[in-house]
Amino acid sequence: MLTTGFLACRREDTPSPPVIISPDLQKAESFLDKQNDSAFYYLNKVVTASKDSLQTAIAYNEMAVVQSDAGDYFGAQESLSMSLRFLDHRNEKHHKCLASDYNELGVASIKLQHYDVAPGYFDQALRFSNDHKFRLSIYNNKAFAYQKMGNYPEAIKIYSKILPQTARKKTYARILTNMATSRWRYHPDYNPVAELLRALKIREDEKDLWGLNSSFTHLADYYSKSRPDSALFYANAMHRVARQINSPDDELEALGFLVRLSAPKAAKAYFGRYQQLNDSLVSARRAAGNQFALIRYDVERNKTENLRLQKDNAEKKYQLVIRNGLLATGVAVVIILIIAGYLQYRKWKRRKEHEKQEAILETRRKASKDVHDSLSNDIYLLMKRIKHDPELDRGWMLNQTELVYRRSRNISYEILTDTDESFPERIGELIKSFSTESTKVMLVGNDPDLWQKVSSEAKLELKLILQELMVNMQKHSRAANVVVKFEDKGDTCQITYMDDGIGIQPGIVHQNGLTNTGTRIKTIRGRIIFGSNEGKGLRIDISFPFA
Repeated sequence: MLTTGFLACRREDTPSPPVIISPDLQKAESFLDKQNDSAFYYLNKVVTASKDSLQTAIAYNEMAVVQSDAGDYFGAQESLSMSLRFLDHRNEKHHKCLASDYNELGVASIKLQHYDVAPGYFDQALRFSNDHKFRLSIYNNKAFAYQKMGNYPEAIKIYSKILPQTARKKTYARILTNMATSRWRYHPDYNPVAELLRALKIREDEKDLWGLNSSFTHLADYYSKSRPDSALFYANAMHRVARQINSPDDELEALGFLVRLSAPKAAKAYFGRYQQLNDSLVSARRAAGNQFALIRYDVERNKTENLRLQKDNAEKKYQLVIRNGLLATGVAVVIILIIAGYLQYRKWKRRKEHEKQEAILETRRKASKDVHDSLSNDIYLLMKRIKHDPELDRGWMLNQTELVYRRSRNISYEILTDTDESFPERIGELIKSFSTESTKVMLVGNDPDLWQKVSSEAKLELKLILQELMVNMQKHSRAANVVVKFEDKGDTCQITYMDDGIGIQPGIVHQNGLTNTGTRIKTIRGRIIFGSNEGKGLRIDISFPFA
């Protein structure tokens, strides 16, 4: 059983000098574990507006905990990475938050089954924590990571070291349970029942329902082969407690035991519930990840609107000053500086665009050169030999044909390599590269599972399509916020582009770099629809079949 440590990242009880906590952070913490959507909303306001680096780091840490509780472990890792950016390893006031961030990264890694990287995060957490109770929890988490990866000797070594130091009964029961399980897994003849029942008794006395659920799980697991009737008893107890604490993950695990251990008629009913709950859990977690991203998008858009209103008000006041003849010289200097800055920015932007186009052309030239150098001479020799050799050597012809085939396959592989290897990261880097100080770009649903269903050819076309859309946005949209959302619709992939810019002006579509997009969409048997985003900005819907 894992222990999250986000409380260690909270502010000191008696800080010196006093830390002024923002109202939004206070509101967010009042909603934690009650209305996590509201908590996430106010935490996001903190990270958007706060000038205090430690408060920003705390807010990102607590956002990660909310995301992790909802099953959005990738989103949690992203928030924790953002939290670390605002922390200074040399500042002791930041050490509690650093310890909590690294502990949460280790927990998220275990949830994602990246067991081999988790111990490194827990070592970093121990480096920055001097709280005895929290350090015991971190050590327990580290041992649990070793236990999950099958390194039982290392896990048992840590459990044995920290168990005598543990005074808190709930923590003692958790470590005792994990140590007994590791010993049994390492030595199948070892009987852990006495230790598991001792931990169970502690949890019953402490009324620790989450701990009881863990004890029932390990007892059902141990008895599942040797005494199925006892295993069934504990599986039923586990199922009952899982429903009581409203933990769908634990209920799903309990249903798995019940399906295997129950009579056929009961097992069928449990399996039906298992399928229903599993589908619901997958959908809920996918929706949670999308929801958190959209909350961030809404907050950013509201902030942009407020800044625009402030700018409009400032311009009105400024115009009034001009009409009264005040600060005329200062205004002229400011205008000149703005124009110079704008011209410099345009020059920089043209240079970046030129570099980007040169990179694309260089890739095409390389592919063309490879085709010419690798294949042209071989194909010409093959054709000449077939045409003029009256007694063609069949073995030579087969060898030469195989050589041409291998070279053409290698060139195709080089061209299409980045459509398969780490494609979610590559497409994410492509789209986020268009984010600037004036335009924020966010991704929703860039899930590796979705891209596994897309062919290499379709990935190549989609990469070019998305690049054209983002270039068009950068040139013409004047958008402050952009969202690109990917969704798995069963047999169909749905891509939605949204921005809050000026939208499509009459006659501009075929001048914005989108000339080839329609052709590429047809290539993958898809369709594209242009519209507005809630009456303003631009919305583009792209859909295509997976198969």
